Amino acid sequence: MQVQRWDKVKAWVYGLVAAALVVCAVTIMPRQLTHAATTDGTWTKVKQSGVLRVGLSPDYAPYEFHSTAGGKDQIVGFDVTMDKLLAKRLGVKLKLVEMSNDALLSALESGKVDIVVSGITPTAEREKKVDFTDVYFNDPNVVLVQKQDAKKYQSLNDFQGAKIGAQITTIQEDQAKKYLHGATVTSLKKVTDEAAQLSQGKLDGIVVPTTTAKSYELESDKFATAPVKIPGGGGESAIVLPKNSPVLKAKLNQILHKEVIGKPITKWRNAAMKQMVQKESFFHKYAPYFVKGTEYTLALAVIGVTVGFVLGTLLAMMKRSRVWIVKAIANVYIEFVRGTPLLIQVFIVYFGTQIIGLNVSGFVSGAIAMFLNSGAYVAEIIRSGLNAVPVGQGEASRSLGLSGRQTMQLVVLPQALRTILPALGNEFVSVIKEGSVVSVIGVGELTFQTSVVQGASFEAFLPLIVTACIYFVLTFGLTQVLHMGERHYSRERV
Repeated sequence: MQVQRWDKVKAWVYGLVAAALVVCAVTIMPRQLTHAATTDGTWTKVKQSGVLRVGLSPDYAPYEFHSTAGGKDQIVGFDVTMDKLLAKRLGVKLKLVEMSNDALLSALESGKVDIVVSGITPTAEREKKVDFTDVYFNDPNVVLVQKQDAKKYQSLNDFQGAKIGAQITTIQEDQAKKYLHGATVTSLKKVTDEAAQLSQGKLDGIVVPTTTAKSYELESDKFATAPVKIPGGGGESAIVLPKNSPVLKAKLNQILHKEVIGKPITKWRNAAMKQMVQKESFFHKYAPYFVKGTEYTLALAVIGVTVGFVLGTLLAMMKRSRVWIVKAIANVYIEFVRGTPLLIQVFIVYFGTQIIGLNVSGFVSGAIAMFLNSGAYVAEIIRSGLNAVPVGQGEASRSLGLSGRQTMQLVVLPQALRTILPALGNEFVSVIKEGSVVSVIGVGELTFQTSVVQGASFEAFLPLIVTACIYFVLTFGLTQVLHMGERHYSRERV
C-alpha cells in the first residue's frame, strides 16, 4: 500500500514538472519569436551594450586558433582579424566567446552570442533557423590523404570502400556522404581528431577546406591533397546571425563588401598561415595552456564537491524526512539528476539561464551543473552512511537526554563520515574527470585546453598523452591523501 502511494506521488510530481516545461515552451518561445520578427533586437542589444559577442571554436586553424605570440595567449586567425574590423566599424568592443563547434548555433539561438564567425557554410536547412550574411570567403573542400596514397585517388569513384572522416554537423560531412561514392563516412567532433586518425591509418582520407589541407601539408610531410574535385560547391564562409536581424545583417554586409571580401581576406589568411609555423619547442610553447587547464579543472572539482557535499547532505536529510512532500522533492531531484547525462545538465544550465534572462558565464554554468550533479550522488552516499549506523545508537543517545539534532550531529554523523569517506573520495576523483564535459561550453579546463593545443599545433596525439598524465597525477595524488585520512580515522577508532 505504501509503495502504491509513493508511485502515485512520483507520478504527480513528474507530471507537474512536465506541465511546467510545456508552459515554458508555449509562453516564452513564441514571445521571443514574435519580438524578433518585428524588430532587430540583436542590433539594439549590441548598440546598447557596446559589445559585439562573437562565438567561435578556436581549434580550426588558420581560421581561428590560440597563439602565444608575444608571450601572451590570444585567439588569432584570419576570422579573428575580420572580427576586430567588424567591431571597430560598428563602433563597439569585441568579445570572443569560445566553445565547441557543435554548440555554436545553440548559443546563437539562445542569445549567448550575437553572431557566430567560425567558417560556417550557409545551407537551406540552417537558414530555416538562423540568418547569414553574404559569403565573405570561398574555400572549396578537398580530400586530404596520406602522401603515399595521393596517386591512388584520381576520381571520386576511387574512394569505393575507403574510410573517410569529416567534422560532424558540417558541409564537409554532407559532401562526403553525398559525393564520395561507396565510402564509409566517419563523423568526428574535431578536425584534429580526423587528422590524428588519418596519420595513424585508421582513415583513408578526410574532407576539409583547402586552407586547412594546406595548413596540414605545411606542418607535416605525411599528408597530401588528392587530385579530385568535390562537386556541389561548399567551402563558402558567412557570418551567422539570429533570425530576423535585418539592420545588423545590412551593416555587416556593407563592411564585408567594402573592406573584407577579395584581397583583404586573402592577405589575412596568408598571414595567419605564417603565424601557425612553430618556432619553439612543443612544451615550451604550450605548457601554459596545460597549467591553465589544470587550474580550471581543480577549481571546478573543489566547487563541485564542496557545494555538492552541502547540497547532498541537505538532500539526504530531506529523504529521511517524515513530511512526504519534502521527501518527494528530494527523491525526484535525485532520480532526475542521476538519470540524465551530465552533458545535458550542462547545456540546460548554460542555455536555460539565458532564456530566463540571466547571462551566466560558461565557468559559472559549468560549476553550477557540477555541484547540482554531484549533490545527487553525494546524497545517496550520505544516506547509505547514515543508514549504516545502528539504530540503537540513536535510541541510546536520546535515552541520555540528547535531542534529535544533537544525536545526529554528535553521534550519527561522525560515525557515518568514517563509513562514507572512501565513497566521498571516489566522488571527488570522479568529479575531477567529469569536469571535462564542460569544455563544450568553452570553459578552459584541461580537456578544452587540450583541444586548443591540438588545433594550434596540429599535434593530435601528444597533447592527449600530456593531459592523461596530468589527470593521473591529480587523481593518484588525491587518492593517496584520502588513504591517509582513512588510516587516520582507523587509528582513532582503535
